[in-house]
Amino acid sequence: MDFAIPDDIQKILDQLDAFIEKEIKPLQAQDDNERFFDHRREWARTDFENDGVPREDWEQLLREMRRRADEAGWLRLALPKEFGGQGASSITMAIIREHLAQKGLGLHNDLQNESSIVGNFPTVLMMRDFGTDAQIKEWMPGFLDGTKRLAFGLTEPNHGSDATYMETTAFRDGDEWVINGMKRWNSGLHNATHDIIFARTSGNAGDPKGITAFLVPTDAPGFKVEFFWWTFNMPTDHAEVSLTDVRVGPEALFGPAEMGLELAQHFVHENRIRQAASSLGAAQYCINEAVRYSNERITWGKKLSVNQGIQFPLVELHTEAAMLRQLIRYTATMLDQKHHMEVTHLVAMCNYRANRLACDAADRAMQTCGGVGYSRHMPFEHIYRHHRRYRITEGSEEIQMRKVASNLFGFASLPDRK
Repeated sequence: MDFAIPDDIQKILDQLDAFIEKEIKPLQAQDDNERFFDHRREWARTDFENDGVPREDWEQLLREMRRRADEAGWLRLALPKEFGGQGASSITMAIIREHLAQKGLGLHNDLQNESSIVGNFPTVLMMRDFGTDAQIKEWMPGFLDGTKRLAFGLTEPNHGSDATYMETTAFRDGDEWVINGMKRWNSGLHNATHDIIFARTSGNAGDPKGITAFLVPTDAPGFKVEFFWWTFNMPTDHAEVSLTDVRVGPEALFGPAEMGLELAQHFVHENRIRQAASSLGAAQYCINEAVRYSNERITWGKKLSVNQGIQFPLVELHTEAAMLRQLIRYTATMLDQKHHMEVTHLVAMCNYRANRLACDAADRAMQTCGGVGYSRHMPFEHIYRHHRRYRITEGSEEIQMRKVASNLFGFASLPDRK
């Protein structure tokens, strides 16, 4: 078995590097755009007087980055050819995501909001696989030109990982559906045109069947953003939403009625393996930077790196990164060859271990670099704060470990958050 990066993927990495040097780094350097990435980053990005959501000038810069990447043919790389992409495989995307994250903070691949020169479009693939012909015709152009933007409304105030117990309901009233309930951590809602709302339409609490997904306009009567949750890593786009007698037509039904959790599973499997690869890349970046610093730092007349107390923790992390890299690439390859539910336990292994590794590596890099590592003048606190969220969101560590246990011990499939 050849563990080297295939030549065709290495060629893509080289071309991406050249594009970053030519287009993205100069854009980041102009007009003091460095303020979004240096020690000022959290304050430059956040509109603290407007619920803590992203500042418009920050999002304008991201849009310009994506425009250039799209013009160069990179943004849609993972999308099917019918949507202007190249149909990049899961293994290709995993290697790219790790490669870009391993470069550290930058406009090429922002960790805080997952905006990258190589886009991640799970909603496009959801629409392709679950949308009607009419929905695909209506929605696809908007997804790609930015006029249609979807938020994701699954979690509720009383229910997170136990999504099958959700209290949001929808019932038919003639040709319309009437939706009532609350959603929490409703991500992306600060600029979304529509929200994917999951609601129970039949069955009992705890039943995986009976939950339906709807495409709800965010300006629909009765749809209200109550507030945005301020988080460990700012800015925020995580809304608390109430739905009071919100009416939508039959065209809002997204995917088969009562099978909404299948749609949610599709969303997270696309995200989890790529997030795992990004976390691995961020972890390796932290390890590399800690090694560099310790080789340059002189204490008591010698390099800091000669101390085994510095060496051994970084050796442990570097070894774990090497092992995890092979598991991620194997799992991504299996995703290209099998149905995603056949390898869901492998995806879970990759994701929870990689997210934990990113946090451990950032923490160790801070310790290695001492006071300056703890400061905002180095990127470790930013990396830690961002990746710490992934140990909770899109399936907490514990939920993903349950999924692995279900496969390992031969239990019946256990309900998943997303």
